[in-house]
Amino acid sequence: MIMETIRKIYKTGLGPSSSHTMGPRFAAEKFRAKNDAATQIKITLYGSLAATGKGHLTDKVLRESFPEDKVKIIWEKDIVLPRHPNGMKFEAFDDKGALLDDWTVYSVGGGDIEDDVTTNQKVTVYPHSKMADILKWCQQNGRTLWEYVEIHEGPQIWEFLAETWKTMKESIACGLEHEGVLPGILHLPRKASSYYIKAKSTAGSLQRRALVFAYALAVSEENAGGGVIVTAPTCGSCGVVPAVLYHIQNTYSYSDARILRALATAALIGNLVKENASISGAQVGCQGEVGTACSMAAGAAVQLFGGTPSQVEYAAEMGLEHHLGLTCDPVAGLVQIPCIERNAIAAGRAMDASAYAILSDGQHRVSFDKTVLAMKQTGHDLPDIYKETSEGGLAIQIK
Repeated sequence: MIMETIRKIYKTGLGPSSSHTMGPRFAAEKFRAKNDAATQIKITLYGSLAATGKGHLTDKVLRESFPEDKVKIIWEKDIVLPRHPNGMKFEAFDDKGALLDDWTVYSVGGGDIEDDVTTNQKVTVYPHSKMADILKWCQQNGRTLWEYVEIHEGPQIWEFLAETWKTMKESIACGLEHEGVLPGILHLPRKASSYYIKAKSTAGSLQRRALVFAYALAVSEENAGGGVIVTAPTCGSCGVVPAVLYHIQNTYSYSDARILRALATAALIGNLVKENASISGAQVGCQGEVGTACSMAAGAAVQLFGGTPSQVEYAAEMGLEHHLGLTCDPVAGLVQIPCIERNAIAAGRAMDASAYAILSDGQHRVSFDKTVLAMKQTGHDLPDIYKETSEGGLAIQIK
């Protein structure tokens, strides 16, 4: 077996950032469980975690994870550990200042944390790690992509995906209801509610697109406000997949069973990107987050509309290809500008990609696998100022 379970793509938790909030929280809880008797905890944050950690509430979740007055946080934004830009070092001391334990760990995107031990202990369930090989398997066995997931994950995956879908819908409902200003120095007003109300007063294609925007904004604003969301594949891109699937379900009266199958296919697409490139904005920019989310949503939509596995692959390829080079440049280090708006636009682009793929015969020149590799190389070539450090792009133009 080569590739991990899709359960790692969908994680339920609190926003605003899977890599800067969710991952550090998981790491802190794990370290505390081993060192609950320590009287002092020192945490050093490196690279992107240090550069935008305050805007992403990294320090807040770390302090909440330990008893009050125990934590000292060191910010080292100019030091990037070799393995990943989101590095953390935890140190525990006794009342005499003696070191009890230390642990270097990385928040690698999507809420996942890894160290040298956990990387070597990954639980894999899939025999393939390339879309081309999976498509070949589907053709040889007369199966669809969601059936490929069920066969290798087991029937229990549907219970997990049912909970995932339930939380996604709750995030949409909460986001449409909430109004006011998001936390942080930008004083950014929530827009999902007004977009939804305006959508209801329109008709036709404008209404359909406005509703997709509203749903994506709803989830993204919940995330920015620290609400409960599902990574898909990250917190910063959590609005795209639920917006597209919720809109399709409401418009065409699809059953939850069909939506869960689409979620399975979407997660498989996200898993392939994660396995062969990255879904971490700190590593490859926003193309790895919103680009992957668009790819996931586009492929899932094609499946719902009756497309073949080849057409699903085509839509997923387009969703990622047309986000190549997208930078991660959060203003003030907050998951608000341009992140929230990008979720809405990417959801619309996913609908467009699905329509384009459905109209085709599924044949095209640029494969999904090649686009993933192009995204990885593009992310490698991007300067660090465009990878979740808030030191370039929009982050320095808007004050």
